Amino acid sequence: MMTANNDSAPAVAEALPSVLVAAGGTGGHLFPAEALAAALAKRSVAVALATDARAARHAGAFAAAGVHVIPSATIRGRNPFSLARTGTLLGLGVLKAWLKLPKIRPVVVVGFGGYPSIPPLIAAAARGIPTVIHEQNAVMGRANRLLAPRVGAIATGFAGILNREPALAAKATHTGNPVRPAVIEASSTPYPELDTTGTLQLLVFGGSQGAKVMSDIVPYAIERLEPRLQMRLKVVQQAREEDMARVREAYAKIQVAAEVEPFFKDLPARMAASHLVVARSGASTVAELTAIGRPGILVPLPHALDQDQHHNAGVLMDAGGAIRLPQAEFTPDRLAAEIAALAAEPHRLATMAASAKRAGAIDASDRLADLVLRVAGVIPR
Repeated sequence: MMTANNDSAPAVAEALPSVLVAAGGTGGHLFPAEALAAALAKRSVAVALATDARAARHAGAFAAAGVHVIPSATIRGRNPFSLARTGTLLGLGVLKAWLKLPKIRPVVVVGFGGYPSIPPLIAAAARGIPTVIHEQNAVMGRANRLLAPRVGAIATGFAGILNREPALAAKATHTGNPVRPAVIEASSTPYPELDTTGTLQLLVFGGSQGAKVMSDIVPYAIERLEPRLQMRLKVVQQAREEDMARVREAYAKIQVAAEVEPFFKDLPARMAASHLVVARSGASTVAELTAIGRPGILVPLPHALDQDQHHNAGVLMDAGGAIRLPQAEFTPDRLAAEIAALAAEPHRLATMAASAKRAGAIDASDRLADLVLRVAGVIPR
């Protein structure tokens, strides 16, 4: 920011406070980082991103000059060679982050989970730079679990996840899960009107990379519905490139209107236009469903070590906004039965939508931004 220039006083440049956010691996970590960056930008705070090579290509919301690729790796097994490789890459990442921090000069470093957040946070803590982590899930992930004792503050997407751990709960603040500006815009869209004869908009996706199981199950569940209900359906489905042809063919065979693509840039708007969403239950998906207020049939990723998606879906199920289907029960017959039952009760779908909306927090980005700036000392505690 520049002070006004006049004859009596020279122009003086004021350095913007800088925040470094560390995120990567998946959209589930990048999306809340983008949301925080947008909230901080409104406060005239410069934001840079530290991420891994895999996620850097998806960091379009950050200026290219502000994206720093830091080596990282995920622990994927107990093989000694794999562990040694992971440890080496994380060590190199810490060294690179240590060397970059004096150039970036952040007033605080904020991690969003995933192993790419570990090197910047460890380096920042070693340099005495204030640190914050944000846990998006209903259970704390392994990377954040490692970092939690070392950071100055912990923000949580769900309330009460650290209640059984007093030492960590003492520095925890429930902010909710930040959502992207496009989600906040979509949140103002009322739930679409629905009756037992009109068009039923069904949205299907499986996360930032899609999910094979959705392609394996959903079209064949639709095939099992009564023709009268099939005629009412309009399906929008995300599918992997290698699955698109067979998914499109399956819908064409039963003459159901379907738009099938590998990625939808306008997913929040499509979510707002939907009567029902079938999806995984990553933290960002649950946050967006609750911000916009749409009912879901949620299929948690079954093999996650922390079972985070199972717990995320459980929170929304308990709030009355979703049906949780374990993947073992996610069959064409079961999904067809759930869709048919919901389609026959439009008021139930509307009630679920309202329940999901009540569980949301569209101001989470601002609440997290306030916490980050308090930890940094930019605003009073």
